[in-house]
Parts: sequence; structure tokens; C-alpha cells
Amino acid sequence: MTDLLGPRTSQRPRTVGWVTTEATPAAPDASGPDDAEVGRRFAAGDEQALAWAYERWAAQVHGMAVRAFGPGPDAEDVTQQTFVSAWTGRSGFRPEQGPLPAWLVGVARHKIADTWARRDRQRRAAEAAAAEAQRLPAVGPAPVDSAVADRVLLLGELDRLGQPQRGIIELAFFADLTHTQIAERTGLPLGTVKSHIRRTLERLRDRLEVDGAALHA
Repeated sequence: MTDLLGPRTSQRPRTVGWVTTEATPAAPDASGPDDAEVGRRFAAGDEQALAWAYERWAAQVHGMAVRAFGPGPDAEDVTQQTFVSAWTGRSGFRPEQGPLPAWLVGVARHKIADTWARRDRQRRAAEAAAAEAQRLPAVGPAPVDSAVADRVLLLGELDRLGQPQRGIIELAFFADLTHTQIAERTGLPLGTVKSHIRRTLERLRDRLEVDGAALHA
């Protein structure tokens, strides 16, 4: 998985650019701010507060995701997306209305629900493709409908994509969002969204041509 906030290492996080869902949150230093102060700084846009928030509560968020999906890419993606979404949407956090960890839990629940919805869309698309394939004539060499084959191949290729490319493509083609809407939803620059879509479609096209040729041979 490609981390939006930076690569993983086995060291303790020291900056906001370091992210791993394997980390165990450390207790704040005696000289560090308390949770309420972290929340106030987070709401004010202090990047150091994002690092503190991740250090203290990433394990809790990751634990929620693991309980939902088991250990693996989906749990890691949900953890990362929770903190990215919380940071880009920090204007919606009101410290006076509740603590930051409780708000992060709410964001995580939304991300878990989004992931379940994505899984369900993929499952239904795969089932529809399989149903269409079963309706093909069974006499002689079974012809392969090109549209059905391409849909199956596309689902397989999407599973190979990392984040944020996979999420962007799903928002574009499953949720039918515009480039601008995707940028607003993900917090990524519009130019970055367009570049990801262009490069990903080129990759999918190349892979579908190779795999499709083998399938139809």
C-alpha cells in the first residue's frame, strides 16, 4: 500500500510524514501537551498536532479496522484514510463539543462503512459478470463475451492498485464523481487527481490489452 502521509519504517514516528499502522501509540511525554491541547492545536491546523494525534490514537483506529476486516490492506487503508480525512476536514472538528479521539473514531466508522460499500459494489459487479458468463452457449467451444471478460479483468486490475489510485478510480467510475469532486472528497490537489486517473487508466488499458489477448486466444 502506498501511504499518503509517507513511507513506513520500523522506527517510532517523529514527524507527520511518517505513518505506519503497526505502531503502538506512546504515552505523551510529561512535558508534552495533554489530549485537550492536542485537540485545540489540531483544530487550529498545527501539523505537529497531527503527528501527536497519530502517535496516540492510530493503534485504536487500526484496531477498529482490524475488527471490521481482519489484518491486511483494508485495515491499513482505513487507518491511513481516517487521519488524512480528519486532517483535511479538521474544520469540522469542534474541541468544545468533544475530545479529538472520539471524533477520530467517528471518522474511522465512516471510512469503515465506505470500505464495506466498496467491497459490496465489487462483489455485485463480479456476480453480475459471472451471471452473464453463465448465460453464454455451452455447445462447442464457449465464446467469451468481450464486455464480460473486460469487466472481470478490470476488477482484477483494481485489486492490484494501491492507494490513493484505487480509491480515486472507484470514485470516478463507481461513484461517478467529477475530478473536482474527487479532489474535494480526498483533499488531493485537482492536478494530482487528474494525473492519477490518467496514469492509472493507461496502466489498466495496457494490462487489459495483454490479459484480454490471452483470454480471447
